[in-house]
Amino acid sequence: MAEYNVKSLKAEEFINDKEILDTLDYAEKNKDNLELIDKILEKAKERKGLNHREASVLLACDNEEKIKEMYALAKQIKKDFYGNRIVMFAPLYLSNYCVNGCVYCPYHMKNKHIGRKKLTQEEVKKEVIALQDMGHKRLAIEAGEDPKNNPIEYILECINTIYSIKHKNGAIRRVNVNIAATTVENYRKLKEAGIGTYILFQETYHKKSYEQLHPTGPKHNYDYHTEAMDRAMEGGIDDVGLGVLFGLEMYKYEFAGLLMHAEHLEAVHGVGPHTISVPRIKRADDIDPDVFDNGIDDDTFAKICALIRIAVPYTGMIISTRESQKVREKVIGLGVSQISGASRTSVGGYTEEIRPHDTEQFDVSDNRTLDEVVLWLMKMGYIPSFCTACYREGRTGDRFMALCKSKQIQNCCHPNALMTLKEYLMDYASEETRKVGEELIKSELENIPKEKVKEICKDHLEKIEQGIRDFRF
Repeated sequence: MAEYNVKSLKAEEFINDKEILDTLDYAEKNKDNLELIDKILEKAKERKGLNHREASVLLACDNEEKIKEMYALAKQIKKDFYGNRIVMFAPLYLSNYCVNGCVYCPYHMKNKHIGRKKLTQEEVKKEVIALQDMGHKRLAIEAGEDPKNNPIEYILECINTIYSIKHKNGAIRRVNVNIAATTVENYRKLKEAGIGTYILFQETYHKKSYEQLHPTGPKHNYDYHTEAMDRAMEGGIDDVGLGVLFGLEMYKYEFAGLLMHAEHLEAVHGVGPHTISVPRIKRADDIDPDVFDNGIDDDTFAKICALIRIAVPYTGMIISTRESQKVREKVIGLGVSQISGASRTSVGGYTEEIRPHDTEQFDVSDNRTLDEVVLWLMKMGYIPSFCTACYREGRTGDRFMALCKSKQIQNCCHPNALMTLKEYLMDYASEETRKVGEELIKSELENIPKEKVKEICKDHLEKIEQGIRDFRF
């Protein structure tokens, strides 16, 4: 039996099954231990996070008063680290060719009635222009695993194409990458191509379930997949994003495994996950989520989001358009800091007059336009941010984390968010959105603590009105 070792580079040691089971047993036995729960919450108030055992006790606790305390603390921690900013992004699907047999994904190779498509560079250009015309500045590119159709050279060529396109005032300033686990050499190539965050969802940390859910293809190799983030960091990528697909396995197991992975990255590399995503399995072509029988209700989902924020206070938390407006509204207040807007989960979905539903990876629950999402956020008091400054100023990895953990990141993030919002309002917004946004910027300027920064920000905002773009702190 492998022993638990947070600093090990072996998957079965840093994500140790016995340790997770012992953790869940410990949490269940202590879920009504209010003295221990209060002690854990007091520790959480120090804003330095919790370990997987402590957080699992809070997840098991069903005391309504204590859950209210957790939610209030999560909300405050989010405000302390990220303010009222919500970063905007969109996924861009390059290809749905895939050699894997993942039973929960319509891209699995045995699905013969899904339309297979791979974007040409000219089609990539058209998709990017469509996204720029909405106002997007940050993309997450997605592709199935297929060494023949989607080799690393194709991904690199697409990244180069995306960065090269300047259309009117539009430009993609950050490309995050969500592709299959690969080699150190390939991660090094992605780093050299100028990517932002490398994202890879674990799907499930339960090894036996993982192997059953991935019966064929290179993704079947649990160890190779789980150890991918260590190879990415060895290849020079210092911003990585974790995530599990809630609904595949029992959520308490996944929650503990996810936090153990974050602890591992911090222990080995000195840098925890830049982002954590919280997708839930959704209906899609050839996929019925009910067959997995591990679905979680909206209240449990909200609790998970709140506790991730408490346990890993520095991480960016992402929620996609898999979730409805109602669900997104709830969890944004509990710790989520990044959301997608106007997403298409199909290859070519931003330019096709009729959306190519036969190439969708999953059903989208929030079908609003980006302008509608931006307006919705502002009416709730949030600042929609299109900022990519940290990545472009070299504030990544341990440099970003040092600033974030000391809460100093807000000294540049707040004005950057206002300036990128101003760009959006000038170039893309509807009349109503522009009116609401101008009032929001006016009021939020007063929340910049340093007078010198405030004056520089005001000057930049005036220059944006005059047509100049891309200011950043």
